Amino acid sequence: MMFKAVGKSSLLLGAAMGAFCCPIAVQAQETSAGDDLGEIVVTAERRSENLQKVPVSVGVIGGGNLRDFQSGGDDTLLALSGRVPSLYAETTTGRIFPRFYIRGLGNIDFYLGASQPVSIIQDDVVLEHVVLKSNPVFDVRQVEVLRGPQGSLFGRNTTAGIIKFDTIRPSQDLEGRASASYGSYNTVTFDGGIGGAIVPDKVAVRVSGLYQHRDDYVDNVFTGTSADGTVTPKKNAMGGYDERDIRLQVLLTPTERLSILASGHARDYDGTSTLFLRGALKKGSNKTDVPRDEVAYDEADNNPQAYNTYGGSLHIDYDFGPVTLTSITAYETTSGYSRGDTDGGAAADFPVNGVPNGFGQSMGKVRDLDQWTQEVRLASANDGPFKWQVGGLYFDSRDTTDFYQRAYFLTTAAHNPNNWVRLHNVNTSWALFGQASYAITPDFTLTGGVRVTEDKKETRLLKTADTAAGVVTYTGRTFVELKDTKPSWDISALYQVNPDVSLYARVAKGFRGPTIQGRSAVFNSDFTTADSETILSWEAGVKTSLFNNTLRLNASAFTYTVDDIQLNGNDADGNGVLFNANKARAYGFEAEADWRPVRNLALTLGGSVLHTEIKDKRVYAQVCALNGAVVCTVEDPTITVPTAFGPAVFAQIDGNPLPNAPKYNLNFAGRYDLPVSDAGKLFLATDWNIQGYTNFVLYKTKEFYSKGNFEGGLKLGYSGNDGVYEIAFFVRNITNEKNLKGVIENYMAAVYNEPRVFGISLSGKLN
Repeated sequence: MMFKAVGKSSLLLGAAMGAFCCPIAVQAQETSAGDDLGEIVVTAERRSENLQKVPVSVGVIGGGNLRDFQSGGDDTLLALSGRVPSLYAETTTGRIFPRFYIRGLGNIDFYLGASQPVSIIQDDVVLEHVVLKSNPVFDVRQVEVLRGPQGSLFGRNTTAGIIKFDTIRPSQDLEGRASASYGSYNTVTFDGGIGGAIVPDKVAVRVSGLYQHRDDYVDNVFTGTSADGTVTPKKNAMGGYDERDIRLQVLLTPTERLSILASGHARDYDGTSTLFLRGALKKGSNKTDVPRDEVAYDEADNNPQAYNTYGGSLHIDYDFGPVTLTSITAYETTSGYSRGDTDGGAAADFPVNGVPNGFGQSMGKVRDLDQWTQEVRLASANDGPFKWQVGGLYFDSRDTTDFYQRAYFLTTAAHNPNNWVRLHNVNTSWALFGQASYAITPDFTLTGGVRVTEDKKETRLLKTADTAAGVVTYTGRTFVELKDTKPSWDISALYQVNPDVSLYARVAKGFRGPTIQGRSAVFNSDFTTADSETILSWEAGVKTSLFNNTLRLNASAFTYTVDDIQLNGNDADGNGVLFNANKARAYGFEAEADWRPVRNLALTLGGSVLHTEIKDKRVYAQVCALNGAVVCTVEDPTITVPTAFGPAVFAQIDGNPLPNAPKYNLNFAGRYDLPVSDAGKLFLATDWNIQGYTNFVLYKTKEFYSKGNFEGGLKLGYSGNDGVYEIAFFVRNITNEKNLKGVIENYMAAVYNEPRVFGISLSGKLN
């Protein structure tokens, strides 16, 4: 639980985000060793524009580079972490629940109903639920990371920013591409797409698919009596996965003015949830060196998880001449579960005060989730100095979700009162928005946008049961409703000093709506909620194309204040608890460079530095404890507070950094081509990421942080027929680092990064 001397209540809830428009004419250039950099076109403001002339901090990754990062079987979303300045990603719930952070803002909550301040948009469709955010991306053309609040054009829950994925759309020409790799642990990855005209100039299609497989490689060496009867010793018991995804797009252009893009996709996933390595952290140190391929789990049936997701969208554009009308209708549905040995090991192996302690497993199951979105937008379609767009969005998301949590402590012979609850969540929203830009002179443009949103969120407790005693003891609330209407806005200016240098400044106001935590009923605790948070962000930057467009150097400085910031901590049972702190402040700097210093050599360098600070002397977070014993080394001032389960220790978090907000992040990629014929070349490519001090929890300890994590990859191969095909040898996590990516506080458990994978890859294209 959280302890707060003085509470605040604002109950502000915002709108679901909109989608963006328009296909991008030119994609981000892949890391290659050409003579110059070409042009990158983005849709950060829902119009196709040159990256260098957009008054927003945008990081861009080409689809080919993303596929290189995931060649070792990495999750297609988590592979982005550290590849763009100020972007970080992690998970403690396997592939079905990634968590994203931009400029230090994110959410460490593992609750299936959690909201995040980073919005994920795939092919014009906002993915709001945390499971939908995990939809794999494949046959990708370009990834854009919009840093800072995006509340005017994209709505609530974008206080940190947006990650937009654009897949390759159907074309009138026959086009195809595919990449495949095979590596360690029988890791197989295939990512491809092919399409073209069915009826020339009228009907075009594209079929895309993703397949990923890895064998189980982690041994479960537990030999005692299983806590729930599901576990026996087994070699290669977990760690593997099967990911199968398909997408079909049909583009209809019955007239020159009308285009209709229909898209449908399906996902079938089976795998292993995150593996918690209990006891990997020793009191007084954050160093870990336990093996990643061996655990001793006494319950949870070797941590399985599985999800099936289906969705479709209809994107219609009609050109009236001076204006274009756009309609985007989308539907997403998913169901599945994730189960895990939460305490990360057998109770007998980890005694507290000499007594075996802690059976703990959890399961979250989405029985059914349905999300509908409808957006209508009208935008000017001229090349004049004045451009505008107005629109509206309706959002409807409903799910029924089960939570199971078994916590049993031998020292007290007590277990949590309600092992299982079923919740029904409803989130409906509408929004109206508009944006206008005006070129006062050919070199100076002002842009402003505003959005008004009404959002309503409900959580209802349908069932609760104590599976041990067969009685219901929960006496808290069974229904909570939050509703609010709130504006968000932004103003920016862009000055083009000369054709190669642009300066910009931007101020933006955004918000994240309140969140309801119904899972608390598992521990006989009332629902917890967090009021809305609001952010005011300032940034200024420079964008340059230098030395005959052989060096693109962009940089920005920013500062922001988040009022009533939503935070999440854990109580002694591992139960997530929501609360608000007064505010958080941050400032930082980010820069990225693409450079072609000489022919056949390409270099990319990015970096960010960040300072974040929680500001509230009244807020305390419960610290790591088992049965009243503090098991880590807390470095903040503490107090002891009486609770229903006995005295508990809380730490003051005023002045602490936000969780999972790296103080710095550096990324580097390089490629050198050695021509061996007119159409063929050998190449050597590498990429590296270094991460500075990162605190994993709200309070400071000597254990729950990382510092100096690094990871690299290498690729050596041959590209033939002017890049039509490529064959290569690759290594991911080449030094086999055991980087600490997360923790389970009460059990001193660690979460590692992916292991080293080496193998071969083959790619080709048809056009």
